[in-house]
Amino acid sequence: MINKDFKSILELIQAFPDEQSCIDHLEEIRWNGNVVSPFDPNSKVYNCAGNKYKCKETGKYFNVKTNTIFDNTKLPLQKWFLAIWLVTGHKKGISSLQLGRDLDITQKSAWFMLGRIRQCFGIDNDTKLNNEVEADETFIGGKNANRHENKKVKGTSDDKSPVLGMVERGGKLTAKKVKNTTHETLSKEIVDSVKEGAKLYTDDYSSYNAMKRIYDHSVVKHSKSQYVKGRVHTNTIEGFWSLLKRGIFGVYHFTSKKHLQLYVDEFVFRYNSRKITEGSRFNLLLTNTENRITYKELINE
Repeated sequence: MINKDFKSILELIQAFPDEQSCIDHLEEIRWNGNVVSPFDPNSKVYNCAGNKYKCKETGKYFNVKTNTIFDNTKLPLQKWFLAIWLVTGHKKGISSLQLGRDLDITQKSAWFMLGRIRQCFGIDNDTKLNNEVEADETFIGGKNANRHENKKVKGTSDDKSPVLGMVERGGKLTAKKVKNTTHETLSKEIVDSVKEGAKLYTDDYSSYNAMKRIYDHSVVKHSKSQYVKGRVHTNTIEGFWSLLKRGIFGVYHFTSKKHLQLYVDEFVFRYNSRKITEGSRFNLLLTNTENRITYKELINE
């Protein structure tokens, strides 16, 4: 089943017509025939009835959903699979209102599903980039001055959040919310994400000036209306910013600073998996579902 390519929602439903078929697929993805206890990875495991297992060392029972985003939810796995397909397949994402209508569930349940699914997108956070790398920063959010009076954020005049993005040409992209855009902050993130000696392309923002000590650093002078100088430009990462902002503003409308990185991870995941099939992208997300978060944790600001 892992190697089966699902090309449409109809094929997905045909492949997973009931709960048992979904459980079998998850077990293949998660354990591949070698069941591991989530309570003690080294413990012997006993096979019990009803898709349950028992950890010998702890005496606890578990199933394939234990300690995953599917744990302790009343929604059937088929609806979870459909939600994952829709979220990973829509280029700009999907709102909880639309997901709720598509799955015939409440908006609250759809919002919770989306919150749990977003916990699984950060697969490429530790990607080490090399060769030709573009780096650029942007700001996500809106100014209080543009908000209705009853929606203004107290104690601030501007609640935009800075995000640093880096992309290896022909390779992967990584983007992280940062506390500010000072030299210290940006240089640390770049050093953590880009291999020493790589070709680094940025604009002429002063925080990037010291990068030439570590990288083969070239600059396009945006301040002087220069955007391309041979192979030197930041058009690739700026194209990603456009996609990210259109998705956030057009579909989600607003993201809090607390959850911004999760939305960024969602768009990074889709960008990095753009060259594989939708079925492969669906299975890729299922390999990273051991990132459970509770409803209380989601709403706790």
